[in-house]
Amino acid sequence: MKVKKRVRTFGMMMVIFLTYIIFQRPDIASAADGNAAATTEIWLDSTHSIIVDYSIDVTYNYDEGYTGWIEDMEMRDGKLYGPDPNEYFCGSPYDEDSFGIYAKGLLKALEKAAGKDFQFTDESGTPIQELLEKYIDQGMPVVFWACINMRKEIPGPEWKLLDSGESFCWISNEHCMLLVGYDEKKYYFNDPYDNNGVIGYERELVEKRHAAQHSMAIGTVRI
Repeated sequence: MKVKKRVRTFGMMMVIFLTYIIFQRPDIASAADGNAAATTEIWLDSTHSIIVDYSIDVTYNYDEGYTGWIEDMEMRDGKLYGPDPNEYFCGSPYDEDSFGIYAKGLLKALEKAAGKDFQFTDESGTPIQELLEKYIDQGMPVVFWACINMRKEIPGPEWKLLDSGESFCWISNEHCMLLVGYDEKKYYFNDPYDNNGVIGYERELVEKRHAAQHSMAIGTVRI
């Protein structure tokens, strides 16, 4: 079935890639630590891909832009402590068992990475149909939270927040993608996980998994 709307996200893919997507490619995160330069191919669909230069010292300074919004998890007296995902990425990008970051936290990092080229708005709680009309139909993608490969969400684990000591419950299988298109049956995403590229999921399933992750989304507009 023909996709009604599909955003061409070459420029935006770079912005998101250098912020959230980098955490889902441990080979790139590891290269960043050594200030290495290389390229990786990101497939957008079956015939189109982009080659991304991830010379971290040039495209996105590791020390200034990368570590400022990451905090590690800690064990204190046998209890797990960690940051608030509304403020920081929780865990290390080198660790497959790290957690992630919520819309409010990613918003700040995106603004820093994008400079003056894009403007971002926290659209958490906005109905998906409204996101389609407001962004996809206007040729811009949406940063969209759901679950990895649309697996069912799993409550937990829990930890105490580093700054307040309050209990926090993570929703496992959390995943962030770019919503780029839709048709009558599916929503379509640029998904970095396992090199999925452009992938479509049934609307009803997406809506359930999106709701399970607090209906988080970030809208993007070009300035």
